[in-house]
This record gives sequence, structure tokens and C-alpha cells, in this order.
Amino acid sequence: MAETVGERAQTRRALRARAGQSPPKAGRNLPAATAVGLALIAVVVASLYLYTPLFVGLVTLFAVLGVWELDHALRQGRIWVPLPPVLLAAGLVPLAYVAGPDGLAAGFAAVTAMIVLWRSVGDPVGALTDVAGGVFVVAYLPVLAAITMLMVAEPDGVGRILTYVLVTVASDTGGYVVGVLRGRTPMAPSLSPKKSWEGFAGSVGTSAVVGALAVVLLLDGPWWVGCVVGAVAACFATVGDLAESSIKRDLGIKDMGHLLPGHGGVMDRLDSLLVTAPVCWALLHVLL
Repeated sequence: MAETVGERAQTRRALRARAGQSPPKAGRNLPAATAVGLALIAVVVASLYLYTPLFVGLVTLFAVLGVWELDHALRQGRIWVPLPPVLLAAGLVPLAYVAGPDGLAAGFAAVTAMIVLWRSVGDPVGALTDVAGGVFVVAYLPVLAAITMLMVAEPDGVGRILTYVLVTVASDTGGYVVGVLRGRTPMAPSLSPKKSWEGFAGSVGTSAVVGALAVVLLLDGPWWVGCVVGAVAACFATVGDLAESSIKRDLGIKDMGHLLPGHGGVMDRLDSLLVTAPVCWALLHVLL
């Protein structure tokens, strides 16, 4: 028997309560997390310098894996996204590389129409929620991932991608180190108890410094552009991390998946990178 609206709401409240009451774990396996993170960076850099289409294929693969994880996570909240057209949306990544912003916009519109049409066949109960969930998954992952293709397609695309990756990684690393050593003031205890304002300051400062170095050395641009890109990226990376924490709390889960040792799932590693992609693309496009 299909769940009523009241039963769905009750289930969601129970999941949120379970997520909020579960005691936080001591932390992740730091050696494993470091090893996996360095390996991923090495693969990304190698694909960029060896053959750019390899990088396009790598991002497309990450988009497929992330969509799969999000689909399974959303099922915990009784949201059943139309999976075939949502998986097909990973094709927006190579489309953006070949056709640019116009192709990406047209592809997103086409995928949205496919999601609506796909879900219109079958039981109408929960159709609006499922369609909204499907469009959210596409906008959150394939579209944001595809924006990296707009950077790599530039004449200095390798330098832009490396700058974008470096400032985002610097934000995460600086925030973690300063937060562990000096963190005192919680930023959002209901979402991420370990995130502090001191750690946020460390994220912004570290990312700004790394951004300045990256823009000067990789893009032959002024140092202040790198500072702006790094500082703004750190702000958005923090928002992206908190946004995913909010989603996981609402669904009653700790990690989106278990594919990456020390990190959780692919989405647990991509949350900051996805949100900073449009920011870095826009700022580098305008300021350089």
C-alpha cells in the first residue's frame, strides 16, 4: 500500500531524529583518507597533462558514480528519482566540453523534460517529489561537474583546472588543520559539530595564499586575482560542505557511500569541488 503524506512526514521526522541523536564518530581514518586524496589528485593531474579527453572521461565517471550514490541516498527519504534519464545526464559533461555553455544549457533543459516525461508514466503518488528530486540531482552533480569542462576547454585550461582544484583542496585542508588546533567556536553545530569559525578562517586564509601562488605560477596572472578566487572559493566550499551535511542529516545517513576509504562515498569527496566549480570558472573568466 502506498504511503500517505502523513506517513511520509512521520518517516522523515524519525530519520532526522535518528541522525541527530546518533553519537558522532571519533573521526575518519586519516592515513587512508590522505592516501586516497593524493591518489585522486595524481590521477586528475595525469589525465590533464597526458590527454585532455581522459580528464573528460574521468569527470563523467565521477558524475555517474555520484548520481548512483545520490539516488540510493534519496531513497532513504522516500524519494525515487527517475534513474535512467538522471544517469543519462552524466553526458552533460562531455557535451559541455564539446558545445560549451550553450550546449550545457540546452542539454540540461532536455534532461529536465525527459525526467518529467519519464515520471509521468506510472503511479501518480509522489510524482512531484520524485521529479523535483531528479532535477535536483542533475543540477547538483552533472551540471556543476560539467562546468569544469568550460574551464578545461580554455587555451590555458589545464592551469585553470589545477588552480580550481588547489584552492578547493587548500580550503578543506586549511580548515581541518586550523579547526583541529584552534577550533573553539562552532559554526553550525546542528549540521557539522566539528566545523568552527576558526577553521573557516583557516580555510579562507590558506585558500587565498594557494590561489595567489597558483594564478601567478600557472596562469601568469596577478596575485590579487588568486587571492580573490581562493577566498571566495573557500566560502563556497564551506557552504557546499554544510549543504551536503544538511542533506545527509535530513536523510538520516552519515555518508553518501563507502567507495572511497577514509572519505565515504564519491559525493563526500565532491561536495566542495562541485560548489566551487562555477565560482572559480566565473571569477577566472572575468578577472583574467
